[in-house]
Amino acid sequence: MDKIIKLSLVASCFAMGVFAAPTEDQNRDRIPSVRKAIGSVTAPQKKELDIVDGFSHMFSDGSVSGQIRTLYSDINQKNDQDVYATAIGGLLKYELAEYKGFGGGAAFITSQAISPLSGSGVEYNDELATQDKSYVELSEAYIHYRYEDLELRFGRQVVDTPLADSDDIRMIPNTFEAYAARYKTEHLTVLGGYLVSWQGDDEGLDDPWQKTGKDGTYVAGFLYESDLFDTNFWFYNINGEADDATANNSYYVDVTGKIDFNDDIALHGSAQYLKQDELDNSGVKASIWGVSSEFVAYGVGLNIAYNYSSKQTGKQSFSGFGGGTLFTSMDSMILDEITYDRDAQAIVAGVSYEVGDFNLLYAYGDFSGEKDSAGQEAHVVEQNIGFSYEHKDLTIAAIYVMDDNKEQSNSADYNFNNARIIAIYNF
Repeated sequence: MDKIIKLSLVASCFAMGVFAAPTEDQNRDRIPSVRKAIGSVTAPQKKELDIVDGFSHMFSDGSVSGQIRTLYSDINQKNDQDVYATAIGGLLKYELAEYKGFGGGAAFITSQAISPLSGSGVEYNDELATQDKSYVELSEAYIHYRYEDLELRFGRQVVDTPLADSDDIRMIPNTFEAYAARYKTEHLTVLGGYLVSWQGDDEGLDDPWQKTGKDGTYVAGFLYESDLFDTNFWFYNINGEADDATANNSYYVDVTGKIDFNDDIALHGSAQYLKQDELDNSGVKASIWGVSSEFVAYGVGLNIAYNYSSKQTGKQSFSGFGGGTLFTSMDSMILDEITYDRDAQAIVAGVSYEVGDFNLLYAYGDFSGEKDSAGQEAHVVEQNIGFSYEHKDLTIAAIYVMDDNKEQSNSADYNFNNARIIAIYNF
């Protein structure tokens, strides 16, 4: 049952680093989004750090970890040029052992397109590496300090919060240059930080380490956990210039409850709300709410999620720096794509199944928007079929994505099928 829950990670999950959630209890995992479920398959394994009693032992007892990743992606576009690529790459990370609360780490990440197995010219799929077919970056370089219930982390690091996240669903996950603090008690965790810049697939591989707003992004989070329910509240101040398409103040809250009927049967229920107010005429303004539920029994998971965005004339929502936090986010389609100047909604239903080391996932999403000021409606249907096999340190996974733009059948936007196969080895 733990594997099926792992496959269905939560839309508001908080994973690695100082911005991590305070619990490691797999049974507390919240309601999933399909996008988070896909990302959970590729996430590198995290190793426990040794605590040493001498400064020199920080280096001698440090740990090396990493991941080798190979991905093939073929996009069959109904109204545009088909593209495909194969890439090999991965992550190599070194972490110091911890001495008197101090530690640190650094990681290099790379993706190299395999030219004989990739398209050339207009047939090349640049989602996996740069236009030059090569990406190498120091994705993490940080120091951290822990003292009792307080933890600080400064530098390039993995961040997973509702509106800034790793979104690891291709070759290069997002990482951030950030300054973060976390204070944790038994039930309450308070987080704060400042995001300076970011790199990764969502930011664009040809020009990494772009700013998260003109003057960066300030973040504050409050997480409360109890036996009955969990709740999260987050605030983001994303600075910008006039007409900057990201500048806004964002407020996010969710509440989740879970009932364990026995060791094999559980029911999750969750609700979320996202409010965004524009700054500097950015055009970002939104009011989005959502609900989600998942029922898991004997390895089978059934879930359904709904999000609604009310019209803000001439404005749209902003999913943040990554894949966003909405329950209905899928592999390619997220509600943000159709929220401009209209009421919009999304409903996603899915089923997952675990048998031995195999996990299967199918999800169907319907995204629709009312007429905007120009009289244009929006309607996109996406289907995701996923498979993964995990054995010790090896993972083999595949996903087939089908997007159908019902309102604009002749458009290149969201009229494609994408087949991806990935092999991952963690060490």
